[in-house]
Order: sequence, then C-alpha cells, then structure tokens
Amino acid sequence: MSIYTRTVIFILGVLLAALGGAMLVPAIIDLHVDAESAHAFFGSAVLCGFTGGIMTLMGRGDGFDLDARGAILVTSGSWIVLGLAAAIPLHLAGIGMSWTDAIFESVSGITTTGATVLTGLQDLPAGVLIWRAILQWIGGIGIIVTAMAIWPVLGIGGMQLFRLESSDKVDKALPRAGEIAGAVGLIYLVLSFACFIAYGFAGMNAFDAAAHAMTTVATGGFSTHDNSIGAWAHEGADLVALVFMLLSALPFLVFLRALQGRPDRILTDPQVRAFLAVVLIACAGLTLLLLVNDVDTGELPAWRAAAVNAVSVMTGTGYGSADFAGWGTMPVMVFFILMFAGGCAGSSTCSIKVFRHQIAASAMLTYLHRYARPRAVRSVHYDGKPVPEATVRSVLGFVFLFFGAFAVSAVLLSLIGLDPVTALSGAATTIANVGPGLGDIIGPAGTFQPLPDAAKWVMSFTMLVGRLEVLTMLALFTPAFWRG
Repeated sequence: MSIYTRTVIFILGVLLAALGGAMLVPAIIDLHVDAESAHAFFGSAVLCGFTGGIMTLMGRGDGFDLDARGAILVTSGSWIVLGLAAAIPLHLAGIGMSWTDAIFESVSGITTTGATVLTGLQDLPAGVLIWRAILQWIGGIGIIVTAMAIWPVLGIGGMQLFRLESSDKVDKALPRAGEIAGAVGLIYLVLSFACFIAYGFAGMNAFDAAAHAMTTVATGGFSTHDNSIGAWAHEGADLVALVFMLLSALPFLVFLRALQGRPDRILTDPQVRAFLAVVLIACAGLTLLLLVNDVDTGELPAWRAAAVNAVSVMTGTGYGSADFAGWGTMPVMVFFILMFAGGCAGSSTCSIKVFRHQIAASAMLTYLHRYARPRAVRSVHYDGKPVPEATVRSVLGFVFLFFGAFAVSAVLLSLIGLDPVTALSGAATTIANVGPGLGDIIGPAGTFQPLPDAAKWVMSFTMLVGRLEVLTMLALFTPAFWRG
C-alpha cells in the first residue's frame, strides 16, 4: 500500500470516527424522549466509530503524504462517505425515511444545501433535528478549510488566487490545513456562539437557537420548523439571520487578516465590496418591485422581506421568511439569477462565487478590447494585480463546467418527468446548494418529498458536484485521473 493510499484511508477513517462521535449528541438528547431514535443514533455511532477506527489502523504508518490525486480523493471521498454514513441514523430513527430520502437529506445537510424531504419538523424527535443542524455545521467549516487550504494549492476554479503560502507543493496542503483549521475553527465558533445568543434574544428557546445558529453560520438553512426562520420573524429572528448570513458569506481570510492587524481588509477586499454591492442592488430592486406591484408580504415590511430572502438565496442559506414564489414573475426571476451569484471565496457559501464573476467580466472586457485594438497590451486584473492566463482559463473553465452540469441535471430531471419549472429550478438550487427551488412543489413553501426517487438521486449527486466546486467530483470520472 503506497503512502498516498494510506494517507487517504487514514484521513477518511478519522473523519468517519469523528462523525460517529458526533452522533452521540442526538443520541443523548433523545435518550429519555424517543428510545427508537436514540437507539438508532447510538447504534450508528458504534458502527461509524468501529469502521473509522479500522480504517485509521489500516492507514497508520511512518509519515503521511498526499499528491494532487490523493487530495482530490480525500476531498470528494470525505463528503461522499460522510453523506452516506450520516444517512444511517435518519433511516433507522423511526420517522419513516426510506434509504433514498435519508441519503438525500444527509447529503443536503453535509453539503449545506438545505433542501429537505421532511415535513412536520416541529413534531420530529429533537435528536433528528439537531443532527441535521450538526451535519450542516460540520459541512460549513469543512468547506471553508478545504477552500482555504486545499483548492488554492490544486488551482481548482481559480482558487490559486487565494493561496496562503508561496509553495506549490500539494504535500504541504495537509499541515497547512491543520494550521488554518485552528484559526478558522475559533472564528467559526465565535460566530456560532454570537448567533446563538442573538437568536435567544429574538425569542428562540435554547434548542432552536442552537440549531439555527449552526445552520445560519454554515449558510445551510435547515430549520426546526416548517415555516423556517419566518416562524420567529415577529420577534426579529429573521434580522438576526440576515446579519449572520452576511457575515458568514464573507471570506474567512479577511477575518484572519483582521486578527493579524489588518481589519481594513474587511472593506477593501474587492470581492467583499462586489458582494455587498450586489446585495444592496438586489435588495433595493426587489423592494421596489414589491412596492410598485403592491405585493402582500404579510406582517413584514417590503424591504425586510426582500432583504432576508434575497440574502438567503444569494448566500445559499435557503431560509424563508415569506413565500416569494407568489411575488410575481420579475421577483422570481431575480431569485433565480441570485442562485448563481454566491458569496465570497473562502466562506461557507456556495455557487459560482463573486470573484469568478469579477474575473469572467474582466476577461470579457479584456478580450473585447484586444479585438478592437489588436496591438494594445491589456491583461485581466483582480485586486489591482494582473491575473495569469492559466488562472483566467481555470475560472472560465469552471464557469463553463458549472453551467454544463446545471444543464445536464435539468435535462435529466425533465426526462424523469418533472415539469420545466421544477426541473430547471431543482437543477439550479442543487448545483448552487441553495435549498428551496421555484414552483408549487419545491418552492419556498414546499419540499422535495413528492419527487420521484430517481430525481432525488440525480439531485443528491448534483449537490455534491456543486459543493465540491464541480471539478473535484467530475475529475473522478475521467480515465486520466485513475491512470498512473
């Protein structure tokens, strides 16, 4: 067994054992309330702990190392293995979930998508609800560490722009990931705790506040109530969600720089400025549309309903304080477009990300300028610095593959029998890891439960593709990846 194979097995084993340890939390919560659910989580914890322990022993050896292929295997393997393992207690908890539904729910959780097949959330065992929140919280911090330590070294989708070290060696990714995980973990915990306290002041009890704090900071969107964050909107919980969704959509790198004495980076970072500008424009535009068309937003003022739901969709959180599917054609189109915006690189958000839109726009203008003036020298710039052509190609390639995966997914869902609105929005919301789609079935007021099992499997795969930056998952299906 090569050192790279041992390293992959060891890391996956550690993660699986850690997931088993996390299962003890819902098991203890349900211990004296719901015996069937508690036994399901205890049994699953033992199974995952034992299997992870065996894998850890198999991968143990003198030293660890990882090449580029191993880094991709660890990244994709982690989300696949954890997504499958996390489904075991959901299937066994006695809430009537088939294996298809359990895997869909767990993959939606670990990828922080937030699409759900469950209804009557407030009546489910507390352990199941907190498990869904824990999955999203784990997925949120996991993706931040991966985006800051692994993808920049591999150059995934232009992420090399955010490399934190001068070395190009992949085998230094893991030690660097360990250093980053400590700093990011502390920031993540502080944000989560602050969000928990704020939700408490907004009328939530300790359980609901803890669950929503985890899913807000992870920009995941799983809730403990069918009405999502709107169930506590009358006490201001939606505004708490708005603030922490925005904070969690910022690159954690700027938080690290602030701790290192550069707080100015929070406002001078180009993608932060662009992200906030898009948020302001989207919120203002939606508010204007709601007022002009005299749309009923219930007890919430138009600006508040527009801001909370727009930021929720753009950051991929997926909370809903109102059923925006009934706001009219133009607002729905705005929400559909926002699904593809995303937050900042190095945050817990998903989709294309703002910096890629910036580079793609700069590349388009640069190429047009070159056609108009062939002798002129002009290059693509980002943050005041020229961007290497290889990075530009990487970004444009990512965007092409992202929309290609979206198109293939939409076609497959249509062939399965979904109507055009459900197929298109279902493909968009899963590839962008947003959560709710559009239409009567999977819109903000619906769930994914009525969909055929085949559609749920397609969407589960699409969620993984989107969460792992497209290239990471698709690379596994190329013959070249497995050669040599």
